[in-house]
Amino acid sequence: MHPLHPLRAGLCRGAGQSAGWAARGLGLHRPGRHPDRSGHAVPVLRRHYAGAALARRSAALAADTSHPGTPILHMGHFSRGKGKFHLAEYLPPQELPDADYPLLLTTGRVLPHWHAGEMTRRVPGLLELYPQPLVEISPEDAARLHMADKQPLRLASRRGEMQALAHVTDRVPPGVVFGNFHFPGEANVNNLTQPALDPVAKIPEFKVCAVRVVDSGTRTGEP
Repeated sequence: MHPLHPLRAGLCRGAGQSAGWAARGLGLHRPGRHPDRSGHAVPVLRRHYAGAALARRSAALAADTSHPGTPILHMGHFSRGKGKFHLAEYLPPQELPDADYPLLLTTGRVLPHWHAGEMTRRVPGLLELYPQPLVEISPEDAARLHMADKQPLRLASRRGEMQALAHVTDRVPPGVVFGNFHFPGEANVNNLTQPALDPVAKIPEFKVCAVRVVDSGTRTGEP
């Protein structure tokens, strides 16, 4: 086994301290010394565990504490009869690469940061791991665009632009670029994404849009 990275070790220690502070605030000093005390503390700290009393730990599902409980949710048949399935109709993306915007952009997270980075970009250890906004691009596309690793670039769509540094990697296939949404301002990848919504869940189609890469010639994105 590998030893814990110092940052992870610190996070683990902090998590333990946080639990201790919460326990003292609830009058449950050193709750880990007795499981029953911990069992009372958890539903107070996390309301969605209410009803999952320690005395009922053999029950598979949380329920009202006065209910005798059941071993599993459904026995013999579903409560509605047969299971119900919904056929989801495939809808193609509203925008795909073309001659003007030949690359497909997809967005997501990187391990050291969380959402828009308001917290994680304030942690020196996390910034040390991932200090600047990067756009991942395949070696094939980088060679075609005469672009080197860590070279500043501008990524443009029909809706806006962002600036970042190129990260040449085989993590993405040719024709695809990946940008994370952890950095604000000119480095915000959501400057590019489109507002098309899923017709049922109303979730924006952030994972697919057409872009082009332009060498910006300026450094950007220092957090």
